[in-house]
Amino acid sequence: MTASARDIAAATPADRDRYVDLLRVASLGTVIAGHWLMAAVSGDGIGNLLALVPALQVLTWALQIMPVFFFVGGFSHALSYRSLARRGKGSVYAAFLRARLRRLLRPTLAFVLVWAAVALAVQLAGHGGGTLTGAALRLVTQPLWFIGIYLAMVAFTPPLLKLHERHGWAAFAALAGAAALVDVLRFAFGVPYVEFLNFALVWLAVHQLGFLRADGRIRRPAVLAAAGLAGAALLVACGPYPLSMVGMPGEKVSNMAPPTLALLCHGLWLVGAVQLAARPAGAWLERPRVWRTVVAANGVAMTAFLWHLTAMLAVYGAQLALGMDLPAPATAAWWAQVPVRILAAAALTGVFVALLRRFEAPAPARPAGPAGAAAGPVAALGITLCLLGVLGLSMTGLGGLLEGHSATLIAFPVTAPAAIAMALGGALLVERSAPARRVRLRG
Repeated sequence: MTASARDIAAATPADRDRYVDLLRVASLGTVIAGHWLMAAVSGDGIGNLLALVPALQVLTWALQIMPVFFFVGGFSHALSYRSLARRGKGSVYAAFLRARLRRLLRPTLAFVLVWAAVALAVQLAGHGGGTLTGAALRLVTQPLWFIGIYLAMVAFTPPLLKLHERHGWAAFAALAGAAALVDVLRFAFGVPYVEFLNFALVWLAVHQLGFLRADGRIRRPAVLAAAGLAGAALLVACGPYPLSMVGMPGEKVSNMAPPTLALLCHGLWLVGAVQLAARPAGAWLERPRVWRTVVAANGVAMTAFLWHLTAMLAVYGAQLALGMDLPAPATAAWWAQVPVRILAAAALTGVFVALLRRFEAPAPARPAGPAGAAAGPVAALGITLCLLGVLGLSMTGLGGLLEGHSATLIAFPVTAPAAIAMALGGALLVERSAPARRVRLRG
């Protein structure tokens, strides 16, 4: 039987870093709220509020908080991998991947399969070509890019953790320097396709900061925050970088896709800022009621993240089904409806969580997979297929299941059915790659 949040909270070890759990929940919650606010649906389709009201783009310097989630991931991955390495039984890499990915992939694959079935039914019924329906089928999988990047971070944790243990801050500086070099080659010399390297370099550099926190080596967070904020401001003011720290429709240069040096500086300032709040927040989290709330939220955070756009689109769909006119985005009438829409989306997300939270609960033990030297390569192949499948699906959407619509992923075309197959096959390989044993994941 699954333990309740109260039981888990009561069993929390004294040495657990509770602030990391709060940051995980707060970062995903901020992303969810930001997506609800930015979704600007009208009879003409689905737009972006920040593109319609450019003055609001400055808010992304606080609301683009994904770097904090990846920073927390680095911290957790360092503790978990070291814990498994100390036991030294079988393939540590395979056991690490399996342990870290089970609670991530199960709700993700459930989301993908449910939406694939819905998309297929809609298209077989001949309703997939409508403006709003087609936009929804493309939009709903876009947040999966975050899952794909996170899978890459898990995969690269062992070698990058070794690099960190040998070189500390210099390892982070090497990744940051490489990201800066990519931007120079991109903007100053026009080297084609080099910018895509920053999908790895920028996010892995932020992830590396989590390793530094795990070892207590971020000793001057105020300096880190000030340097990051000043660097981002200078790059945006003097360079080719846009103000928004999230992608805007139709923009020539995006700070997000692919990531830029400006986004890395933004990540530095966020990491420094949250580190400054660690001590007062830690005292607050010692309160039993507060900690139980954080534990409960952590247990369903990924499910809420996966389904929050579905909930918001359903709210807009209900308005249309009831014959209600959708006011033009950013008008007074539109703003007046924002609190009601967000409350309705939150309530519907809660319904999805209640129905689907079982997929986020720890899975029952499964039979052991390949032993010895085969386990590591099998796990590596599995996570590679997973991240390619998830990233591919985030790019293709589900609007062209029957037509074979494809998107280019690392120079190769991929369709939605192929992406789903890669994700499912990769998950199976990871699941079968390591012995089924109970692993306590610290952090």
